[in-house]
This record gives sequence, C-alpha cells and structure tokens, in this order.
Amino acid sequence: MQRKKEPIEVLLKPINQFLHQEASGGILLIICTLIALVWANTVWSNSYHDFWHINIAVSIGNFLTLDYSIHHWINDGLMVIFFFTVGLEIKRELLVGELSSFQKASLPIAGALGGMIAPAILYTLFNSGRDGANGWGIPMATDIAFVVGIMALLGNKVPLALKIFILALAIADDIGAVLVIAIFYTAEISTTALILAAIVFVVLILLNRLGAKSLILYGLIGVILWLAFLKSGVHATIAGVLLAFVIPASSRYDTNKFSSKVKALIKSFDATGDHWKNVLNNAERQHDVMAIEESCEKVLTPLQRFEHALHPWVSFFIIPVFALANAGVTLAGLDILAALFNPVSLGIIVGLFIGKQIGIFAFSFLAVKLKFAILPEGVNWKNLYGAGILAGIGFTMSLFIAGLAFNKPELLDLSKIGILTGSILSGIIGFMFLKTSASKS
Repeated sequence: MQRKKEPIEVLLKPINQFLHQEASGGILLIICTLIALVWANTVWSNSYHDFWHINIAVSIGNFLTLDYSIHHWINDGLMVIFFFTVGLEIKRELLVGELSSFQKASLPIAGALGGMIAPAILYTLFNSGRDGANGWGIPMATDIAFVVGIMALLGNKVPLALKIFILALAIADDIGAVLVIAIFYTAEISTTALILAAIVFVVLILLNRLGAKSLILYGLIGVILWLAFLKSGVHATIAGVLLAFVIPASSRYDTNKFSSKVKALIKSFDATGDHWKNVLNNAERQHDVMAIEESCEKVLTPLQRFEHALHPWVSFFIIPVFALANAGVTLAGLDILAALFNPVSLGIIVGLFIGKQIGIFAFSFLAVKLKFAILPEGVNWKNLYGAGILAGIGFTMSLFIAGLAFNKPELLDLSKIGILTGSILSGIIGFMFLKTSASKS
C-alpha cells in the first residue's frame, strides 16, 4: 500500500522539481560555455565569430522585414522567451510564493538589494570616468541555474530553507535586473513604436480583465508587443516581462468543481466496459479521457500552463544556446594578466566575488537586527554568508547586460573575462565554504 504523503511533502514537491530542473540546466549551461570557449580558442576561432554574425531575414509580406544576425536573433528573440518565463516566475512568487507577504519577502528582498547595490558601487570605484563606466550593471546579477546546480552537488548538506531563500533572492534580483535594463540600458527611443507597444499592452490588460484564457491569443498579441519593442529602442526583452504580468493567474475551474467533475468522468470511464479493453475502440471511454484532459487544462491557470510548457525549453535550449553564442572570447594574443587587472574586468570580478557576498550578508543582517525580517528555520549566518558567495555567479544575466553596456568588442571581451573569472571564483569558494561549514555544524 502506498504511503500517504505528508502535507509538507506535497507543499515542497514543486520546489524540489524546480531545483532538479535548474540543476540539470546548469550542467548543460557549463557544457555549452566550455564549448564556446574551446571553439573561440582553436584554429576554428574565426568560424565562431563569423557564424553568429550570419544574417537571417524574415519578411512579413511587404509590411515588415526583420534582417538580423543569428546573435541578434538569440539575444533579442529567444531571450524574450527567457524574460517572459522570468516574468511568470516573478508574478507567481509575488502572488503565492516566497515574495507574497512582507514576512516572507523581506529577507530575500533585503539580500537582493545589497547584492545589487554593493557590486555596482565597487565596479564604479574602479571605472568612474573611464570608457567602461557604463558596465556598472554587469556584476549586479545572479545566475540561478549555476547556483542551484552547485547547491545540488552539496545535497542534504544545504538546508532546503536556504535553497528557497536563494531562489527568492534570485527572483528579487531578476526584478532589479529587469528595471536596470529598462531604465538605464535603453537606446534612442522611437515614440511611434513605443505608443504602439503601449496600445498593445492596454489590449492585453483588457483581455485579462475580460477573463480571456487562450494561450494562443496571448501568444499572438505578445508577438506584436515584441515587434513594437524591437523597433522602440527599449530592449525587446522587456516585452517578455510585461506580457508575463498580464497572463491570467486564475483558472476556469476551482478545485472542488475539478475534483467532482473528474470523479464523475472516472466513474463513467469504469462503467463503460472491461477495464482492460483498449480505449482506441471504445468511443465512450475516448470521450471521458478527453473530457478529463480538458478539465485538467481548465483547473490550471494560464500562468501555470505557460510556465510549465516553457521552463524546459528555457533551461535546456534557450539559455545553453545563449551561452554558446555569448561566452566565447578569443584569448590568443591577449595578455591575460593585463586583461584580468583591467579596470573593467577587475571591477566585475570584485563586484561579483566581493560585492555580492558583502552586500547580501550586510543587508540581510541589518534586516534581521532591525526586526524587518527573520532568519529561516534551520538556516544560520554561516549558511547565509555561503549563499551570498554563491550568488556571485552572475553568468547569464551578466553576459546579457554586458552586451547592452558595451559596443566596443575589446570592452565586451574584457567584461566576459571578468564575468567568467568572478563567477568561477564565487562558485568554487562558495561550494567549499558551504561544504566546510556544513561538516562542522
């Protein structure tokens, strides 16, 4: 007889599934990063850079032509889906998750604020008045896939409450990163395109208010929103976040209606013949099965359905492809020591490795001491400091912001060296710190 699951097991199941998927995605991300670095530093290095700059044109009749490089399609196309998924996660956490109440949200928000402010200040100290001054947003980000991947290696040595804290912190961090991109890394504005984007967004809000639940409808109008942002000067990925916030979080069926309907359908299914009879040649059973499937769709909110469908694509395709296209930096002929101590790369390394851990710990400590927040049960200050070190892995979002901050290839290469170095330091030292502190506790 199957053991009845405890309520806490049911509650934590989605979190554990998310952590497992993020950990697996983190491993694939590492593999693609290594491939990019090897590809960019072999006899085929020219092909690495040439391939991503091949142009692909898409025409919509005589109305619109989009002619961009593969690199541009990835960063301004595929990454919109990534930001859309991030937006869905943010909305879910704000509604029912770790950011849904002041008590739950105060500690990760405080940590996230410190983890953004301190790195930006440290980077600016190295680069104020220099060519690289615009890169202050690069060390502010945390890459949740890598962080969760390393935490997975630690297994039960890391309290689940600490994993939940770092997930909530990363979500709050993502909110900050989206605002930074929208406000500070915006090109020249096209008023016409921005007005069109605003009109489309209002239409999406009205659809939400009217109770529209069709994923196809939101998806098609979302494409129009993306096109408007693509031409507006505001980075196109912001369209993904805005679209996420108008996706309905309510379902057509409440749990009681779903339960009673499915029970009736199962009863009907059982009553329509032999239990072992093939459904293929039983029309009544086919009807019951399809009705059950329809009921399952109706009990899930559009937000859940979108997130469930897209998350594997983001973890196992979009982010690895982004890493493959963006992580490669050719080191041949480059003075590595000079590159590491360049103000741009050094500012990023110090920001990620030092700024993150100090900012997260200091702001979290102050929030607890000022009684704005409490430490999660089972988490001590050593655990939290170790999580702060790991949060210095800023890979995906840092690379993305670097691409927005710098137009000069030499500055972009220096930023990649800084991101890789700072992230590797944070990952190794954070892993060792948490493993050591766990064995001593």
